[in-house]
Amino acid sequence: MRIVIAGGHGRIALRLERLLAAGGHEAVGLIRRPEQAEDLRTAGAEPVVLDLESASVEEVAEVLRGADAAVFAAGAGPDSGAARKDTVDRDAAVLFADAAERAGVRRFVIVSSMGADAGHEGDEVFDVYLRAKGAADDAIRSRPGLDWTVLRPGVLTDDAGRGLVRLEARTGRGPVPRDDVAAVLAELVDSPGTVGLTLELVSGSTPVVVAVKDVAGN
Repeated sequence: MRIVIAGGHGRIALRLERLLAAGGHEAVGLIRRPEQAEDLRTAGAEPVVLDLESASVEEVAEVLRGADAAVFAAGAGPDSGAARKDTVDRDAAVLFADAAERAGVRRFVIVSSMGADAGHEGDEVFDVYLRAKGAADDAIRSRPGLDWTVLRPGVLTDDAGRGLVRLEARTGRGPVPRDDVAAVLAELVDSPGTVGLTLELVSGSTPVVVAVKDVAGN
């Protein structure tokens, strides 16, 4: 499979790219800065410099043409202000979805956040983030032209992945290593049984492959 990943230099994305490359897939990562390219090559991915905050739909669609799946793993980051929660976490996700539809790429997986809700109240930056993520999820889920899956991890950690997770419509809050989020994403992109599902993810006791098959009804 050829899989295009938005936010290709992110901590989840780099892990995902390594897994996809190891599995014989072709990973393409969108990055904002040319100096990030070598990290993607080391991970086994093809870097493409394209800033989703300024790119046109057609520019993104050109990269997506011929892909088997698109994964939105971009984020403004914890140190960004409220404005970039909207321009990256919401608007860039919508742009990426627009481009996927234009390019004819149906399979679309978005990395969201537990608690994402377009109607979430509050004035703190994290409140804005949850609203932006929720609005992006709603925009993706409204599109009949996409075979979408929304993944909502719990608190992300850099602990070594155990390959054991809990993946359900509702899990309750909890931590999950980025390693395990990437492993779940690698399974989801090629799991058509998960189309149309919004899934929460935390650490648990079920092997990743089994957890994905369970929610897919396999």
